[in-house]
Amino acid sequence: MSGGVLIDEFGHIDIYLFDQLLRGRIAPGMRVVDAGCGTGRNLVYLLREGYDVYATDQDPQAVAAVRALAAALAPQLPADHFRVEPVEQSSFADASVDVVISNAVLHFARDHAHFDAMVKEMWRVLKPGGLFFARLASSIGMADRMRPLAGGRHQMPDGSERYLVDEAKLMATTWRLGGRLLDPLKTTIVQDQRCMTTWVLAR
Repeated sequence: MSGGVLIDEFGHIDIYLFDQLLRGRIAPGMRVVDAGCGTGRNLVYLLREGYDVYATDQDPQAVAAVRALAAALAPQLPADHFRVEPVEQSSFADASVDVVISNAVLHFARDHAHFDAMVKEMWRVLKPGGLFFARLASSIGMADRMRPLAGGRHQMPDGSERYLVDEAKLMATTWRLGGRLLDPLKTTIVQDQRCMTTWVLAR
């Protein structure tokens, strides 16, 4: 299968989210919410394959792009599945979602309280037994290259600022939520730039 065909089918999906699909943890018929969806790069396959897809973002232009993508790939889905709202103020009912995706979102938290509010809200909408998938920047493996600022934010080697977690923060949050790690924490170190950690929980 050529690269072009793969992109047509899967879009520019995060490779670690693709891994969850390959292992059958995200299956057809599930209700999936991409919280902080951006323009929907992780949704192409899910839309094509008939998943019950929802998505949120605080950027109206991003939501408009996802609505257009859904209209092309899954026209049966109502436009109100794609909502302009911040992660920490979701309109979904309690325990109503099988899968929550949080890809490259949590490191934009303003401070510890904002991070905790986003995580708590995504956890609230997840059904018992549901899957929480997050990819976020961390200090794991490069702590000595990150300059601490206020409230959990750090200056990265490239000069940008991000909210960063470490292993202790993720494990403490997992315990506080009552979640269960489905995979060990996995961190990819991008040479002298950033660390991206995959955090996968079952409710």
